[in-house]
Formats: sequence, C-alpha cells, structure tokens
Amino acid sequence: MKLLSISAGKVVPLFGDHHPNYQSVASAILKKSISNLQNPTPVEIGVLGVKDDEQADLSAHGGIEKAIYAYPAEHYAFWNQLLTRETKKLTALEFGAIGENFTIEGLLETEVFVGDILQIGELEFGVVKLREPCFKFNATVGYKGAVKAMLQSGFSGWYLRVLKTGILTAGAQIKLIPGPRELSIAQQNRNLLQSRNQQNLWE
Repeated sequence: MKLLSISAGKVVPLFGDHHPNYQSVASAILKKSISNLQNPTPVEIGVLGVKDDEQADLSAHGGIEKAIYAYPAEHYAFWNQLLTRETKKLTALEFGAIGENFTIEGLLETEVFVGDILQIGELEFGVVKLREPCFKFNATVGYKGAVKAMLQSGFSGWYLRVLKTGILTAGAQIKLIPGPRELSIAQQNRNLLQSRNQQNLWE
C-alpha cells in the first residue's frame, strides 16, 4: 500500500467569476498534485491537513475530523470510463480531480473501517467516515449523475483525522492498524445509499 499523490487546492468560484450566485458555491474541490512519484516534494501535514489546502464549507469538509480526504487510485479507471461515456468527451482525470488530498494505492473502502489507523511514512491518521458527495462534485466533473454514481459504486473514499503531524512525501508506504472493525467505509456507504433512496434525496 502506497501514497501516490498529495494534492491541495484554493477556494475559488466553482462556476466562474460571472455566475450570479458564485459566492454561495465557492469551492476548493479542484485539487492539484503537489507531491507525486514523478516529483516527490516534501509536504507539511498539520492537524488541519495539508499545508495551504483550503475548504470553502467547513461544515462539510476540513477541520480536525475531516482534515484529509483519501481516495483510492484504483477508482480512476471507473471515472474516466463513465465520464467519457456520459459527457462524450475523452476523460483522463489527474490525481486530485476527485477532490482528494491523498491518492492511495492498495487499499479500498471494503478494507477500511471507522477507527482504523493508517501509518503513512512517519505520520499517523485515524479513519473517521466516508466522503458524502454533493452537487459540487457534479459540477466539477461536468456530469449531473456523478454524486449518484459515487454512492452506487461505493467509490467514496474516506476522511482522516491527523494523529501525528510532520512532513510527508509521495511514495510513502502505508500500514493499516485495525481498530474496532465494527463499521467499514463500504458499509457506511451502503447505509447512506439506502437512506437517500428511501428519501429520494439526490442532488
């Protein structure tokens, strides 16, 4: 298991400067890789996550409990295929495009449980919960069904709390230390999907 990329982003108007309500839909979902296997730049990780990374809506993202958003690189093939088909445009997303801070390899939602600890290099992170996508994800990838596709596929990724701060570089190895193992990210995703289907709550 390995950390392939560390990404960060700034808060910007999601729909451009001329959208009449752009202030209410500002977002930092557009992340860019700042450390990767081709350019393994050391990055400072604090209790609030990647240095210089921003969040527009702290009720949904960021803070101590959602400091880092981790996402499996294995899911990128799914998104590239889906978006190419649905948007009729050849899509090849770069790491960070799902809004994640950490793009990882070798660890999926079925294998990660709330309360697990991930040792990444010399740093430690606690698994908090799945990522619940909103309309901003639809807008970012240019497909109105992206939120539903994320929940239906189970390819949600998860949030991490920073337990040990320091410097991290892409290429670092990941070790999983099991917690209580009562609720996996995949199970949490299925529960959310069932709830949205029952209430018909789709963006």
